Amino acid sequence: MNIVIVDYGMGNIKSIASTLKYIGVSDILVSSDYEKMKNADKLILPGVGAFGKAMDQIKEKKIDQFLEELVLKEMKPILGICLGMQLMGNSSSEDGFHEGLGLVNGLVEKFNTKKVRVPHVGFNQVKINKDSKLYEGFDQEADFYFTHSFRMTTNSNINPSICNYENDFVASFELDNIVGTQFHPELSQHNGLRLFRNFIEKI
Repeated sequence: MNIVIVDYGMGNIKSIASTLKYIGVSDILVSSDYEKMKNADKLILPGVGAFGKAMDQIKEKKIDQFLEELVLKEMKPILGICLGMQLMGNSSSEDGFHEGLGLVNGLVEKFNTKKVRVPHVGFNQVKINKDSKLYEGFDQEADFYFTHSFRMTTNSNINPSICNYENDFVASFELDNIVGTQFHPELSQHNGLRLFRNFIEKI
């Protein structure tokens, strides 16, 4: 199994790579090179930081073009994590309007609340979509580790699993070969390890 963690200069790459090694993945590359991404069995799009800056760096490295070809046309499996998941959507309102990769229909907006603390940090329950391969073997709910101020909502059927933090938001989605998690599986202990294994084995 050859996995490429897409490197656009922002992301928790070391912790993801360490987790993959822990569950037995030996062939892990960190790269933004087209040929290496093309030859990968699966891709992981990490992310920590600001949406707009991330998209600027993705476009500068032409990663948006690479992903359009490899993910939408060649149907290569990809997992987006936290900001990486948000980047897969249509747009974000973080520090102004920014277009996303448009791999799925979803809008990213800041939590609009004064009743709960923002950012949303810590373990929280995810109501699991029973049709999701990503959660095969899980119960109806499972806890995962979150740290974010912006969240994705959608009116489209992207097979979401839902978390509630005063209001519901997309905790993860699974649309054919495209999956994303707002939470950090690499920081989610046993449940995170199970999810990574399912991505490797089932998606």
